Amino acid sequence: MTDTYAVIGHPIEHSRSPDIHALFAAQTGQDMHYGRRSAPVDGFAASIQAFFAAGGAGLNVTLPFKQEAFERADTLSERAQRASAVNTLMARGDEIHGDNTDGAGLVADLVGRLGTDLAGARVLILGAGGAVRGVVPNLFAAGVARITIANRTRAKSQSVAESCLRMGSIAACGLDEAPFDADLVINAISAGLAGEMPALDDRVLTRARAVYDMIYADTATPFLRWARDRGVAGEDGFGMLVEQAAESFALWRGIRPDTRAVITALRGC
Repeated sequence: MTDTYAVIGHPIEHSRSPDIHALFAAQTGQDMHYGRRSAPVDGFAASIQAFFAAGGAGLNVTLPFKQEAFERADTLSERAQRASAVNTLMARGDEIHGDNTDGAGLVADLVGRLGTDLAGARVLILGAGGAVRGVVPNLFAAGVARITIANRTRAKSQSVAESCLRMGSIAACGLDEAPFDADLVINAISAGLAGEMPALDDRVLTRARAVYDMIYADTATPFLRWARDRGVAGEDGFGMLVEQAAESFALWRGIRPDTRAVITALRGC
């Protein structure tokens, strides 16, 4: 019987995850179907219960449900516990198991595909959502020296920083307080999906060697355009999307696909 998987979020129409997993399945000879599921903002729990009750095998979780997925999972991986956020759910008997592959995906793309040297780097992350909680542990594990979380709401960035204090040197601030000495600036503000970005001080790019937008789009995101206009090159999060998907796929199917072939097929690069 064909196993059923999906990506769940709100909105979800833009997601490329079904295209990615279709190529993974074809490449590795897996009998599976992967689709999109839109959940009401106040109906995530009911949506995932219905999916698994109907025999669903696994879900990828995207905005705005990663922290609620953490709360709803029956069991959690160690990295999901560290991140306090879940982006991958899977059926394990009568239980729903939660994991987080965001951090592994980001580091794999930064280091493996883009050749970014993270050892000793100072990283500024814009935004403080569930995706940020997922990537901080892996950035520290890759050798990052310091992380600063900057968010519109300072209390939210402080919450993320406080949950990660034991991992390494981490600080929190408002967007208007962002430091000017970061080697790498990562955008994780979801408003970029709608073509919107808050005003940022140009000086946050003073020492930046590169930028990275965890959001992806068919054209350059507002954040990447802003950085490019100020002389700093960067990449969007499509590579991260493929890498974290491959990590989820390996958890579900027990085999790891060739991510570069998929990125080339879908992006031509």
